Amino acid sequence: MRYNQLILMLFVLFTFSIGYSQTKELSKEEVLKDLDTLKTLLEKSHYNLYAYTPKKEFDLNFDEVKNSVEKDSISFKDAVGIFQKVISKANTGHAEIDYPAKSYIDFVQKGGRIFPLEIALEDDKAYIRKNYSGNQDIRSGSEVLEINNAKIDDILKLIYPHISAERPYLKKAKIELWSFPRLYWQIFGEEENFSALIKENDQIKEYRLQAVAALEDYEYKRKDILSSNRRVKFYGNTAYLNPGNFSGDEEDYQKFIDSAFAFIKEKSSKDLIIDLRNNAGGNNSFSDYLISYFAHKPFRWNSSFTLKTSKYLKQNTRLNNDTTKVYFQEILKQPNGEIFSYHFEAMEPQAPGKRFNEKVYVLINRQTYSQAAVAAGLIQDYQFATLVGEETGDFPSLYASLFTFYLPNTKIPVKVPKGYMVRVNKSKKPEGVKPEITIKDHLLDDKDEILESLLQRLDS
Repeated sequence: MRYNQLILMLFVLFTFSIGYSQTKELSKEEVLKDLDTLKTLLEKSHYNLYAYTPKKEFDLNFDEVKNSVEKDSISFKDAVGIFQKVISKANTGHAEIDYPAKSYIDFVQKGGRIFPLEIALEDDKAYIRKNYSGNQDIRSGSEVLEINNAKIDDILKLIYPHISAERPYLKKAKIELWSFPRLYWQIFGEEENFSALIKENDQIKEYRLQAVAALEDYEYKRKDILSSNRRVKFYGNTAYLNPGNFSGDEEDYQKFIDSAFAFIKEKSSKDLIIDLRNNAGGNNSFSDYLISYFAHKPFRWNSSFTLKTSKYLKQNTRLNNDTTKVYFQEILKQPNGEIFSYHFEAMEPQAPGKRFNEKVYVLINRQTYSQAAVAAGLIQDYQFATLVGEETGDFPSLYASLFTFYLPNTKIPVKVPKGYMVRVNKSKKPEGVKPEITIKDHLLDDKDEILESLLQRLDS
């Protein structure tokens, strides 16, 4: 049962390729052909492929990656890594190829063993978030300096090309999200023993660690950072609402939001805390519905939204979307390569009797992604609530609105951003949403510094 739960969890986190056995070896020819397809796909379909990386630099990296493919037989895991090194060079967080999760599950299922320390990356340092080694002398919060005589910065430099992000802050957040032990396995493969140089209280000590069983001693014991759990709680006169991700069954989502706010009004709460931390994002129709319950005027989730159409996007649209809808009709009728604007109607607040009219606080952190970050920016720009926590990893003005294309030979899924959205205040600065009240979410562990500190402020 727990193994099935692990598979379900990884399916939620990562996009799997379809129609291909991920234990089968790929040929060099298949990989090289799909590399060319990937480059053409990105050039034709990415809204602005060279927004953060000059074309000359992108092309040079592509040639280097392609020339590095020498083996006649390539594992699926290694093939994913090759393609990641190409797409990540665009430095666009939403243009990505996910972690090779199916390969990892196969490895786990066969009794694979991995590095036993979960790591959080903060202030240019790597801290131990969780210790699964069984060595009680190693404490959470200690700094990892080296692993197997390699400095942690040098290890991260090998991981970074597999992570798509606009900046190092987001790369580090995604490494935390995907998990350092999993990524270490992707880069270095299975290792049985480790030497770890760890700093605690200004003292440096070397520890000899054994790898732990990836399934029983790691996956079963940990909790992933992203959480889609919806819940309502009360702390005295303060209500707490976690709406979960902005995706799934929309009717069911709206029913939950309706009942949550009815319950909150019934309790006559004086303050409301809405938690957008560790949120994967999703669709604006979900976040707009949530915000309508504490908005005091009509609002739009962006100041402008533009799309780039292409033959690849049109193929995807015809296969996967309702082409009777105006939005998808606009995509299909535009010439390939055309960039055009699409206007979203303003969202009206809920009726006065249903709205929450007291003080609202919204929690954010570096793991507030995509539409959750966009929603936080909207809330801040309209002054609907006070933001609390730390800067989001994702930008509120960003290249997103994804579609997925499967490479023809390897069946590896590629996420491509077809749109560009600008936050309500029209700022295009390359920065996340910054809170009015800054509280650090140290280690992303079980101690909830952000929520606890805010509740203390409200009590006082």
